[in-house]
Amino acid sequence: MEIIDTPLAGLKCIVPRKFPDDRGYFLETHHAGKYAPIVGGAFVQDNLSHSRRGVLRGLHYQFPDWQGKLVFPVTGDIFDVAVDIRPDSPTVGQWYGVVLSAQDHRQLYVPPGFAHGFCVLSETADVIYKCTALYNPKAEFTLAWDDPAVGVAWPVRDPIVSAKDREGRPLAAVLKDVR
Repeated sequence: MEIIDTPLAGLKCIVPRKFPDDRGYFLETHHAGKYAPIVGGAFVQDNLSHSRRGVLRGLHYQFPDWQGKLVFPVTGDIFDVAVDIRPDSPTVGQWYGVVLSAQDHRQLYVPPGFAHGFCVLSETADVIYKCTALYNPKAEFTLAWDDPAVGVAWPVRDPIVSAKDREGRPLAAVLKDVR
């Protein structure tokens, strides 16, 4: 697999090795030994979401039960975004976005201390999230997906957003809470 550093420390794009033949292809989406140096631990929960074009999910994070996430679509295309909300990070408040596609199989590892979200670019998308901590609804929070202080350049107009995600808080409030 190829591991690509991003401008935000700890945030990695991963390109699994693909083995095509006349039947189709095979690839490894996760291997504990190979991912351990990136993740610094193990994944303990897998989640799957199904969404239609224009859906925007996020920007979610857990605190204090931080989660690292390995994100990849198994169908469709998404614009995946991570925002650094680690108070002591030199890149706090900065975001990184990348198109992930079931066709190229790229993954994004979002380490603990980041808010995460995505929007669907294809007709539909099925997205896997491998998580380093169990989901805790009492520790789940949302950074406003449209906060101008963060300035994510989402590639969708008028996204379909849940009521919970419309209630996301601005970066300044999030950073006060995670200190």
